[in-house]
Amino acid sequence: MNMLPPDFTPCFSTALPTGEPLCFAIVGDQHLVTAAAALPAHTALAALGAPEVDVLIGHLGSTPCRLIAWPEAAQAPEGLVIEGLRALYGRLGDDVFWISARARQLLSWLRDHRHCGRCGTATRIAEHEAAAVCPACDHRMYPRVSPAMMVLIRRGRELLLARSPHFKPGMYSALAGFVEPGETLEACVHRETMEEVGITINGLRWFASQSWPFPHSLMLAFHADYVAGDIVPQEDEIEDARWFDIDALPELPGQASIARRLIDDALAELRG
Repeated sequence: MNMLPPDFTPCFSTALPTGEPLCFAIVGDQHLVTAAAALPAHTALAALGAPEVDVLIGHLGSTPCRLIAWPEAAQAPEGLVIEGLRALYGRLGDDVFWISARARQLLSWLRDHRHCGRCGTATRIAEHEAAAVCPACDHRMYPRVSPAMMVLIRRGRELLLARSPHFKPGMYSALAGFVEPGETLEACVHRETMEEVGITINGLRWFASQSWPFPHSLMLAFHADYVAGDIVPQEDEIEDARWFDIDALPELPGQASIARRLIDDALAELRG
């Protein structure tokens, strides 16, 4: 299961520790690592100048973990490279990868809440809490988590897979969609399935959940069974959708995503 490591203790503080930290360095929305895909030493970041964000986001064991970020225009210092988080999966190591995902999600929140959504005043970050505070009206803004369902639908030996226009060419995945205010997860699965491909389903079975920092989703995954209907892809949302036999699958999502684990789980059950 993809998650923060068991010996990681989340926290959030602007009071920085004095010990040598693990540095989760981000330039724009890309991660700064060594050529060997390791975290940079704190001293290696000095050439970048003062960061826009420098906060404590937890401890791995007793080692402090700092989120340190610069705007997109910053250049990587000698010996370091800038890479996307998805491309680093399997190279950083699971513990570091999922703490990096936490860092990215917190950075998105910090950048999106520089001003109060109620009165427009510039916010300040609470010293020992993940909260952006408005000094004028006292409104507090916390990191956003957006629940989104994912469902893999079966019809005998076939899986219903679809592709969004923003997927890389040839890749298909399970259906997914965001939960509406006032909606249950189960209702969301049925609604999104009908909207995206025009079919009805039953037999919802819970699989697992995963935090997904692009930018702040909580993926909640289910298996389901086909009942009726012909596939009609939703215009502008679904580029293509079709039934695939389990022995003739297209390119699937990478191992970092819950979508791949959901599909692999179905394949293991169907193949016995």
